[in-house]
Amino acid sequence: MSTSIRILPPTLINRIAAGEVVERPASVVKELVENALDAGATRIDVTLEQAGKNRIIVADNGKGMTRDELALAIQRHATSKLPSDDLLDIRFLGFRGEALPSIASVSRMHITSRTKDAANAWSMRIEGGDVHEIEPATLNHGTRMEVRDLFYATPARLKFLKSDRTEVSQAVDMISRLAMAHPGVSFSITSDGKTLLATDGAQGDLLDTRLARLQAIMGRDFAENALPLSKQRDAMELTGFAALPTFNRGTSADQYLFVNNRPVRDKLLLGAVKGAYQDVLAHDRHPVVALFVTLPADEVDVNVHPAKAEVRFRDSSAIRGLIVGAIKHALAEAGFRASNSVSSDALQYFSASNAVPASMLQGQYGNQYAYAASAGNSGMARGSLFEAAGQHFAPLAASLLTADMLQPMARPAEQTSAYGAPDYTLYPLGAARCQLHKTYIVSETVDGLVIVDQHAAHERLVHETMKAQMAQTGVARQKLLIPEVVALDEALTECMLARKEELLTFGLVMEAFGNDTVIVRETPAMLGDMDVHALVKELADNIREFGETLALRDRIETLSGTMACHGSVRAGRSLSIAEMNALLRQMEQTPHSGQCNHGRPTYIELKRKDVEKLFGRRG
Repeated sequence: MSTSIRILPPTLINRIAAGEVVERPASVVKELVENALDAGATRIDVTLEQAGKNRIIVADNGKGMTRDELALAIQRHATSKLPSDDLLDIRFLGFRGEALPSIASVSRMHITSRTKDAANAWSMRIEGGDVHEIEPATLNHGTRMEVRDLFYATPARLKFLKSDRTEVSQAVDMISRLAMAHPGVSFSITSDGKTLLATDGAQGDLLDTRLARLQAIMGRDFAENALPLSKQRDAMELTGFAALPTFNRGTSADQYLFVNNRPVRDKLLLGAVKGAYQDVLAHDRHPVVALFVTLPADEVDVNVHPAKAEVRFRDSSAIRGLIVGAIKHALAEAGFRASNSVSSDALQYFSASNAVPASMLQGQYGNQYAYAASAGNSGMARGSLFEAAGQHFAPLAASLLTADMLQPMARPAEQTSAYGAPDYTLYPLGAARCQLHKTYIVSETVDGLVIVDQHAAHERLVHETMKAQMAQTGVARQKLLIPEVVALDEALTECMLARKEELLTFGLVMEAFGNDTVIVRETPAMLGDMDVHALVKELADNIREFGETLALRDRIETLSGTMACHGSVRAGRSLSIAEMNALLRQMEQTPHSGQCNHGRPTYIELKRKDVEKLFGRRG
């Protein structure tokens, strides 16, 4: 075997590059559509044949290319998008100059382009990397890219493609993401003669046009249950929409993240979204969001990978804090609001059968989080963990169950009837009328009725009160009889000590014990007897990766949520009308009260017109 070093031929170099840039037809669509957006196109039409394996056409009305530019466009690393040769100042979606030569090396490509002031268009064909002569052609201004027989030059790659349906869905998803980021551009995608997506560009306020575009792609349900986000910190800005916790999914597929209008799948951003919802959503459910992060080009590196789906931030902790803070603020502002999809689901259950299924009365997620009243689960769970937590929270939980808490709250002057009596039907959650099965409160509103799960609702109220108390007084600490010495590497030790004050607020007291060791003297009392070594090492990993003390915060918030669950009004407890009304008024004033700590809804609202439809009074 020869061991001499040689330079590979250009065609082979481009095919190697294509392995990174061109994974599937959707990758080709992405690169060509991004080029069209960089060219200033306001309309982009995509056509697929046989899921893009046979033919892909991307036509745009952008600025087009001259004859000389066309000749350079298919040269490796030729680009117009780095005018200053500064890889830290990237203002375009494409910039590496790899896409066109890589695609052309594994397919038969035909490019036709014309600038506005040109007398005619120019056309060029490339087959497997072999370039043919440039010829005059006819075309309105813009560019038409046609890619035939994808991977014909590397047929082995075809074996790794999925079914046609999967490949088409990947292409549609890619177009959808780019369309979300550019609401002023019209997009369409057609597969084998069938239009799969068609959106018209809109002008106006960016937040409004973006919501309209998101509604067109993600559906009306998302638009109706989305909370607007707009937060700025220094030169960083976050805009977009986050759905109510009760509007969720079984996977994270409906989390759309953008950095400087570039669609990304970044673990830091995904982790931030998860952290923002962790207190209001079950661990196996995922929120629905569309977030747009804008920051100076030199604050983010988009050159991590040729596919450009991963990014690296200069200040990752600031980005995470911006996202978590904005989403948590929006959720808190939403108060007791729950998604209207909960009511829609309830109406479907009613319409499907004359009898209400038990699964509906147990909430959106079946009986996974239903709590039957029994001697075994009343009160606080046993065990060292809960007993330790109980010493800190049991008096608080008990105080929330007293008659004082369940007295009717003062009513505004306008919320009275003509006789001066309270008219609770004017309140958002209405006036309590009865209790069903000692579990559900039924209240009457001005234009409908509300059904409240008393345990789920009170669980959230108790949890929010616990959180408020912890914010005021901090987390109670317990001293270790024998301090724990935890060995870390020097870099992790520095990270931990840099967060010493933050850890103190969560009840963890530590000091340096050499260059690569810390000594833990106090731990959070509510966590009881625990593995200090495992906790510290998990914390160190969190801080190194995210710059946040996630592990400790998660443990404390999870436990306080569990404590709230066990210390709340149980299903099976009879409540008076006054107590029921007090619970409703408390919900109206408490953040996140539209869902319990597990993410299931605390109430269902049915409008009067919907009830009338069930009885045939309305068409």
